[in-house]
Amino acid sequence: MLSYGALFLSALMAASFLPMQSEAVLIGLLVARQEPVASLLVIATLGNVLGAVVNWVLGRALRRFEGRAWFPASQEQMQRAQRWYLRYGRWSLLGSWLPIVGDPITVVAGALRESFWPFVALVTLAKGGRYIVLTAMTVPWL
Repeated sequence: MLSYGALFLSALMAASFLPMQSEAVLIGLLVARQEPVASLLVIATLGNVLGAVVNWVLGRALRRFEGRAWFPASQEQMQRAQRWYLRYGRWSLLGSWLPIVGDPITVVAGALRESFWPFVALVTLAKGGRYIVLTAMTVPWL
């Protein structure tokens, strides 16, 4: 159970702006061969998607504070993010697995009031897909 908890927390934190590498934890657990592969994939995906949902909620909540001195993005940055998101739409959430830009995409989706269930579906597809590919690349070598 400890390994599942560690994987879940690392995946949750990796979906935030904290520097965490859930992929390394997943690979370590795959190499250890102590847990079923499918269980590790589900736990990692659940943690990472929940972290993205937290970002979505933060995006929805933070938008009302736009324009204040402490707000983390300038008006210009917000307009640029909005233009970019409106150009690519909710399909940009398929890039939520990407390093550096993935987590901000989920915050912007919340700030621009993306619907919850399509958000969850696309983020799950993207983040779960990344873990599946990583696992497929790792398991044959074990």
